[in-house]
Amino acid sequence: MARELSRLQKIEQSIFKKYRKELWAPFLSSINQYELIQENDRIAVCISGGKDSMLMAKLLQMLQKHTDIPFELVFVMMDPGYNRENRKLIEENAETLGIPLHIFETNIFAIADSQSAKPCYLCARMRRGHLYNEARNLGCNKIALGHHLDDVIETTLMSMFYSSKLETIIPKAKSENFGEMELIRPMYRIHEDAVLAWCRYNDLHFIQCACAFADRNHDSDEITSKRLEVKLLLKELHKKNPEIEDNIFRAMHSVYVKTFPGYRLEDGRHSFLEFYPEGLGSESE
Repeated sequence: MARELSRLQKIEQSIFKKYRKELWAPFLSSINQYELIQENDRIAVCISGGKDSMLMAKLLQMLQKHTDIPFELVFVMMDPGYNRENRKLIEENAETLGIPLHIFETNIFAIADSQSAKPCYLCARMRRGHLYNEARNLGCNKIALGHHLDDVIETTLMSMFYSSKLETIIPKAKSENFGEMELIRPMYRIHEDAVLAWCRYNDLHFIQCACAFADRNHDSDEITSKRLEVKLLLKELHKKNPEIEDNIFRAMHSVYVKTFPGYRLEDGRHSFLEFYPEGLGSESE
């Protein structure tokens, strides 16, 4: 008689088997295509308590067990001032998933709410700074965040619609203020719908928004409403073209800069006129 699997084993098995195509394969594709992990890396896996960061932690933990590349993981959870219920739920979910949390306390919510007219901006900067500093203190050279494919697409469209520029989230980036610390996004090629389906299948319930003041802050509402607007637009477009999200994502990997009238690099703004005399601005017949 086959031995009954534990809940943790069933959760891990669902990633390998039922959601292999939707979760495990695109996760591995991100790791390999963007060269996110190298030998002897020590990675601070940032846990917010939401579905994305928790799944990312589980994926990285499983990869560590099934790869020949030696690397270390530290599952870092910063408590910026969560209420008791949210803190308890995060800890319980981590235990269910077999994720050993390294928790450190801050009073970011209180500081941001009392000292700034735009607490969301200050909170985001402080959270990132505290995470980088803690990761450095723990001897880590990389920080992993749980942004997924939908985050990437929505950010791209939001930058076009509301900031008049083509800009998006990249799979990895070097820190400007913390030496050689690198930020990586292992969930870069995973659709949010797949994350939600995995949660439902395993009856997992994570915190939604643990922000202490989002409900009464106009700055937060404005950002949230813009993202929701873009999300709903994509949902409508998806009805007529189910490939819309993947097409946008693939387009981001096939940008032909010379067909744009202008673009920016580290040395400033550039124009198509710079290469126009060479005949590189001609249209294909």
